[in-house]
Amino acid sequence: MNADQGGFITSRLSDGIAWARKWSLFPYPFVTACCGMEYMSVSSAHYDLDRFGAAWPRFSPRQADMLLVVGTISHKMAPVLKKVYEQMCEPKWVVAFGVCTCTGGFYDNYATVQGIDRIIPVDCYIPGCPPRPEAVLDALMKLQAKIQASRHPLAGSVVERPRN
Repeated sequence: MNADQGGFITSRLSDGIAWARKWSLFPYPFVTACCGMEYMSVSSAHYDLDRFGAAWPRFSPRQADMLLVVGTISHKMAPVLKKVYEQMCEPKWVVAFGVCTCTGGFYDNYATVQGIDRIIPVDCYIPGCPPRPEAVLDALMKLQAKIQASRHPLAGSVVERPRN
C-alpha cells in the first residue's frame, strides 16, 4: 500500500506480539552430553542462527525463553532440569535435542530418564544421534510457527470504561 493513497494498515495486537516473540528467542542451552558438539556446530556462522533471531544464548534461565535440553538426562539431573525450567519466565518453550533427550535413546536403564517430557512439557522434539543441523533448523522453524500461532493472554480482553 502506498502512503499517498491515504490508507492505513490494521492488525491485531496479538499478531504483533507473536511476530516479535517469534523473531527474538533467547535460548538457554542445558547441555549434558555429546549432542552438545552438534549444538555448537549449529550455533556457528555456517548455519547462522542469527537469521532466526535465536543466536544469543543466555546463561541464566531467568533471561531465557527457550530451553534447549541437549543430551542424556539422568534421574540425578532431573530435579536440576525441573528447577531450571521453573526459573524461566512465561512464555517459555522447551526443545528436546537428540534421541537421548527425547526417549532416553540407547540408555535403556534405571539411571536414565526415558524422555524429558516425563519431567517438563516439551514443545518440540529433534530426533537423531546426533541430530543433523538441518533437523535443528527445521525444528526451530516449526517452533517459530507455533509461537506465531500462539495468542497473547492480554489480546482480546475487553477493558470496560466506567459509566458516568
